Amino acid sequence: MKPLQGIKVLDLSQFLSAPSATLRLADLGAEVLKVERPGGGDICRSLYISDCVIDGDSSLFHAINRNKKAIALDLKDPGSRTVLERLVREADVMVVNYRPGVADRIGVGYDAMTAINPRLVYGEVSGYGESGPWSGKPGQDLLAQALSGICWLNGDAGQPPTPMGLSVADLFAGQLLVQGVMAGLLRAKRTGVGAHVHVSLLEALLDMQFEVLTTYLNDGHKPPQRSAVNNANAYISAPYGIYATADGYLALAMIPIPRLGELIGCEKLLGYTDPDDWHRRRDEIKRVLVDHLAGETTAHWLSILEPADVWCADVYTWDTLMDTEAFQALDMVQEVRRPNGVSIATTCCPIRIDGERYKGGPAAPTVGQDNAQYL
Repeated sequence: MKPLQGIKVLDLSQFLSAPSATLRLADLGAEVLKVERPGGGDICRSLYISDCVIDGDSSLFHAINRNKKAIALDLKDPGSRTVLERLVREADVMVVNYRPGVADRIGVGYDAMTAINPRLVYGEVSGYGESGPWSGKPGQDLLAQALSGICWLNGDAGQPPTPMGLSVADLFAGQLLVQGVMAGLLRAKRTGVGAHVHVSLLEALLDMQFEVLTTYLNDGHKPPQRSAVNNANAYISAPYGIYATADGYLALAMIPIPRLGELIGCEKLLGYTDPDDWHRRRDEIKRVLVDHLAGETTAHWLSILEPADVWCADVYTWDTLMDTEAFQALDMVQEVRRPNGVSIATTCCPIRIDGERYKGGPAAPTVGQDNAQYL
C-alpha cells in the first residue's frame, strides 16, 4: 500500500510548478484529479520545450502529469459550480497556481473553498508572494531566476549573469509545496482543521541559496565572486570545477592543492601550501590545472585520483550515463501508457519507501478523459 493511498487531490494548476507537486503526491499514492478548461486544457499541453510531441501533447506535459485523472470543467460557468463544490467536499487537498487575486475572482480562493470543506489543505504557488509590489508580476521561471540573484552564481566571472539550464524555480517550488501539503495533511488528520500552504517561485530560489545567502548576510554583504576559470561555485576554493582533458572532461571537488600536485605530478602546485591561497589565488591555481590536465586522458587521471580517494568524476552525457551499470541499478526509467495504447518512456518517483521504488501509470490523461467517472 502506498503511503498516500486514500488521499484525494483536486488539481486546478497548470504549467510546471504546482503540477510537479501533484505529480509527486500521485507517485506516493494519492488520487489526483486534474481539472482543465474544456477544449485546450492545461496550457502546458502545447508548451513545447522541443519538437517532441507525444500523442498530441508536449513531452513536458507528459513528464509532469502521469498517474493523474482528468476532467474538463469551465470554472467560469455558474453551471459547473455544483460539480466543483461536490469535488471540493470530497477532497483532502486542493492545489492552484493562479496570479494573486485570480482564484478569488473565479470563486476558487482559499476562503470560498474552506467554507465548503474546513479540513481542506489548500496548496498554492505564486510568482512573488500574495502581496507586495511584485505580486502581480508574471510567475515565470526565467524571470524569477533573473530577480533572485542566482544568475550571478553561474558561469565564469567574465561571462554575463547566467541562468540555470533547468526550470529550477518551478521544480523547487513544487517540492516545497509537497512538504507544506504533507504537513497540512498531518495536521488535518490530527485536528480536523485544514491549512493554507503558500509557496512562491522567488522564495523557493532564495531558499535554494540559503548557504551562500547566509554567508552574504554575515560577511558585510560582499557580492559573490565567480572564478574566471572553470567556475563551479562562487564560494569554494580551487580546484573546484570541471576541466578539459585530452579526450573529455574531469570534475574535481575539494582536495588540498599540494596533495593534488603530488598525485598528478604537477610541481607548480606544490608551492601552494597556505590554504588561504587556495581561495585568494583560485584562478591562478585553476589555470595551472587547465594546462596540466589537458595533457592526459580522463581515464588516466581517474586511475590515479580515485584510488587515492580524491573526490573526482568523469563528466557524462545522458547517452554515456544511461549505458552504465550504475544507472541501470537505479531503475529510474519506466514506460507508461495511455488507454489508446500510446507508450511514453519517462522517469519514475525517486523516493524509495521500505525498499520499494514506486512505478506505474497510466500516462498523462487527455483533456476530460475521466469526465464519465467524475461528472
